[in-house]
Amino acid sequence: MCTSKPLLFIYALVSLLLCALPLQGVAETGKTQVVLLGTGSPVPDPDRSGPAIAIVVNGHSYLIDAGAGCVRQATKAFQKKGVKGLDITGLNTLFITHLHSDHTLGYPDIILTPWDHRAKPLEVYGPKGTRDMTDNLLKAYALDIAVRTEGLQGSDLKKVTPNVHEFEPGVIYKDSLVTVTAFKVKHGTFPNSFGFKFVTPDKTIVISGDTSPDKTVVEQARNADILVHEVYSMAKYNKVPPETQKYLKAFHTSAKELAEIAGEAKPKLLVPVHMLGYRGLAQGTIEKEIREAGYRGKVANSKDLDIY
Repeated sequence: MCTSKPLLFIYALVSLLLCALPLQGVAETGKTQVVLLGTGSPVPDPDRSGPAIAIVVNGHSYLIDAGAGCVRQATKAFQKKGVKGLDITGLNTLFITHLHSDHTLGYPDIILTPWDHRAKPLEVYGPKGTRDMTDNLLKAYALDIAVRTEGLQGSDLKKVTPNVHEFEPGVIYKDSLVTVTAFKVKHGTFPNSFGFKFVTPDKTIVISGDTSPDKTVVEQARNADILVHEVYSMAKYNKVPPETQKYLKAFHTSAKELAEIAGEAKPKLLVPVHMLGYRGLAQGTIEKEIREAGYRGKVANSKDLDIY
């Protein structure tokens, strides 16, 4: 069968266009996906849920942090974007960078909402204090748990009780799909704050957690495929009182500082998240500030439910 040159050109053009499609809205199997469940900060923002990320490998999900709305965001990614592993039955492994409230407000949601759909208990990897937090949350919901497990609903108490693993720096988790390394970061006076490095068959992903500029992040993220890093806007920093500026510098990373970190680490893609002071600013402000600081690498214009 003969194919004309114009038809061959059309076939080639269509193939190129399909290859260039971003992952947003296109669920792929057999590849690692980074799904931004929440890119917000402690300040309520209707467009940005609380801090939460999912790394999905071959349909298996690994959650990082549990900001407000994380379970519904995961469900939305599954139902509307087709990300296998983020349906309610797949939310079985959680890593927590630190115990600040904005990173853990969704923790009881992850414990309780999917529990009747789980085949086994939730596995939780967190810093010192995670076990106490978990025990106290179960006590807070004791009446609810008792009614569901002892009454007509017949829920399984074992499935609602997470297995908590408190960690120190180093390799904290490994299976056939991923190796996870935890490393300490500087988050002001908040104790036991960590970042994570995920190594999968096809990607290396580094997540900074909440941190001021830290050389450890640079070393862990050097030449990584994706660096997911917290950031605050200089546009807002310049307008807040000196005491707030002092706090931001001690606890967080500015867009200018992030440009320097990424410039040294050289990730293939920089993904800014946890955008403090972003509310009220135009979409793309953070990216613009990073560019103005001299960074020339690839920067994502991050939004909730983006997929990389």
